[in-house]
Amino acid sequence: MVIVPKLSIGLPVYNGENFLAGAIGSLLDQSYRDFELIISDNASTDRTAEICLAFAATDDRIRYVRNDENQGAAANYNQCLALASGEYFKWAAHDDLCHPLFLARCIAVLEANPGVVLCHSQSQGIDDSGATKGRYGEERSFSSPSPSRRMWQVISTPHVCIAVFGVMRRAVLLQTIRHGDWVGADRNLLAQLSLHGKVVLVPEVLFKRREHLESSIHKFEDEQERLAWFNPAFAGKRSRPTWRRWQEYNKAVHGAPLGLVEKARCYLQLLRWVGARHHTGPRNYRMLAREIFTGAGPAS
Repeated sequence: MVIVPKLSIGLPVYNGENFLAGAIGSLLDQSYRDFELIISDNASTDRTAEICLAFAATDDRIRYVRNDENQGAAANYNQCLALASGEYFKWAAHDDLCHPLFLARCIAVLEANPGVVLCHSQSQGIDDSGATKGRYGEERSFSSPSPSRRMWQVISTPHVCIAVFGVMRRAVLLQTIRHGDWVGADRNLLAQLSLHGKVVLVPEVLFKRREHLESSIHKFEDEQERLAWFNPAFAGKRSRPTWRRWQEYNKAVHGAPLGLVEKARCYLQLLRWVGARHHTGPRNYRMLAREIFTGAGPAS
């Protein structure tokens, strides 16, 4: 008889020898034990495989798979999900850390609240050495009773989308775009999840997000380089990230399990978003226009 774990954790990694052992260790040290840990190695060339195999030899909850070639970050994230079997699912980054109570607290919220689709916790930044860098005060719950209001909160308020590393209902996640291969896809995913249910935060600091020069957000500051990191097939191609986000928001509303009135409210919020100010300064309609008239390539 095959015993299916309650939770699947997917850890996608490429050349993560610097912090990988700490991330795996923090997951294995969780007070909540009923999970599988799927590590998807994107053809690393450093000691990643050695580290993973050493952990797998000591804990049968670990499943290590290795790609023959680097498929890009988005495909590797989605491979973790494709291999998962649990009722709940969580992505884990190779450089972040979870408090021993992180999983227990999040799953308790999901078990007690069927209307919640994702649960995360308050977060704290750390540096290369693990020293504290401060709280992420902009992280928040998206828990309004109204799906259109939740979606608006996700797409309009400043936050760094750390919630994508929370615990989710896998059945709901499988109805979404999963991890898209464009810049800003994490916000699209959170917006789509918010149309299916509430996204909430445990009011405790149980998650540490590491900020370092080798992290993707710092290593690939150029938009085209970051796009190729998501999907190598896009290397050298221009992108229209604002247009792509706009398109995906509309697709999410179209496919959401909502009545006509609530969908209409969502579309009105998307029109409102066009006139809203982007977190980098310009209003979104200016960003959309600039991407048209600067000769950018296919939307990505």
